[in-house]
Amino acid sequence: MAKDKKLVEEITSMDVDFAQWYTDVVKKAELISYSSIRGCMIFRPLGYALWENIQSELDRRFKETGVENVYLPMFIPESLLNKEKEHVEGFAPEVAWVTHGGGNELQERMCVRPTSETLFCDFYKDVIESHRDLPKVYNQWCSVVRWEKTTRPFLRSMEFLWQEGHTAHATAEEAEERTIQMLNLYADFVEEVLAIPLIKGRKTDKEKFAGAIATYTIEAMMHDGKALQSGTSHNFGDGFAKAFGIQYTSKDNKLEYVHQTSWGVSTRIIGAIIMVHGDDSGLVLPPRIAPTQVVIVPIRQKAEGVLDKANELLTALTEAGISAKVDDSDKSPGWKFAEHEMKGVPVRIEVGPKDIENGVCVAVRRDNREKTEVKLDNVADSVKVILDTMQKDMFERAKKHRDENIYTATEYDEFKEIIDTKPGFVKAMWCGDLECEEKIKEDTTATSRCMPFGENAISDRCICCGKPAKHLVIWGKAY
Repeated sequence: MAKDKKLVEEITSMDVDFAQWYTDVVKKAELISYSSIRGCMIFRPLGYALWENIQSELDRRFKETGVENVYLPMFIPESLLNKEKEHVEGFAPEVAWVTHGGGNELQERMCVRPTSETLFCDFYKDVIESHRDLPKVYNQWCSVVRWEKTTRPFLRSMEFLWQEGHTAHATAEEAEERTIQMLNLYADFVEEVLAIPLIKGRKTDKEKFAGAIATYTIEAMMHDGKALQSGTSHNFGDGFAKAFGIQYTSKDNKLEYVHQTSWGVSTRIIGAIIMVHGDDSGLVLPPRIAPTQVVIVPIRQKAEGVLDKANELLTALTEAGISAKVDDSDKSPGWKFAEHEMKGVPVRIEVGPKDIENGVCVAVRRDNREKTEVKLDNVADSVKVILDTMQKDMFERAKKHRDENIYTATEYDEFKEIIDTKPGFVKAMWCGDLECEEKIKEDTTATSRCMPFGENAISDRCICCGKPAKHLVIWGKAY
């Protein structure tokens, strides 16, 4: 048991140093390893399995809305990147450039894609001619490179995995409809599968994507009260189309520019899972995304019939569509308990000679460590109920934490005090001027997270300058 204790003690308490807790969990749960390349991470099996599950579920949902997958090159010629001025200016500080190939200097340098808008535009101008070619609703799963100064596992790295959807439509209305549709798809996925409550809204012009006319976001609150932008959907209007000459012949035989969107979720969402649900013993994975939902730990596994019964339970769970495994390693039960808690396995089943004699086993929830005696001949149905209950409880627990840490301010001194002394978000009114948004960031380090949908005004004055307010904004410090 001393070893079991040591395993947990190697994690810094989240209330002592949240940043160190996060790093400890990422490493001790064996999600990633650091590579010899600065800012680039190695996804270990558990970390990559989480991404595979995210990818699989999102891909299924995408395709239900008519999305098709494609793959475009990872290199972008400089002349192509420069075609949309606002876009290139937004990404210029983060671009990694390739200047040589095979020992020879390139005639034109190329960047390693930081995002693929320009590539899709170059592609669309050649394949879109008529209204009959629209809409184009494409997505690609790939990695991108952004030359970050400061990196953290999952949250910010030089290379990261993501999906990026890129669509082209005949009208502005269709483009806006797709933009909101994908935002809602992301929100449903994150809340239903990852058990993370969200705030949906529109980004300010300062915070919107470079080249977009509107950016919509889903914002999540982490355990420490900071925000994590967890997915974005952008309406480009016809700006990119005009820069790249993407036109089509309408039904009226007129030449028109297409209207475009893009939308993406990346591996930083794994960071959200860790920071919303984790505890001082490690990961706590929502059942619907966990690569292994149930681990069966035999007690006195060398005793006659114990391993056989564990494998019988495994078969019953697997046949019921539950992802499970038996830990028949030669480690002590206590060590196994601590290890699987560290890795966030939602349910642990303990079964030993006495349990078998009584026709039962013990199911232990990872989130609250609640123990339930389960009949051996009904294990699959019982575990399904436990997993469903745990999924719901994790969402409600995270929602309660978020709601208890959202404050309202109508005076600037009050606003600054809340930001300075309390973790969480602040609702406050804003006049819409960039100067006020930048002053708030300078005074408090808080940024505008979004202008939330469906919120009513809480006053008629801007929190910063006192002029007539135009928008309610969610403000907060963020990753």
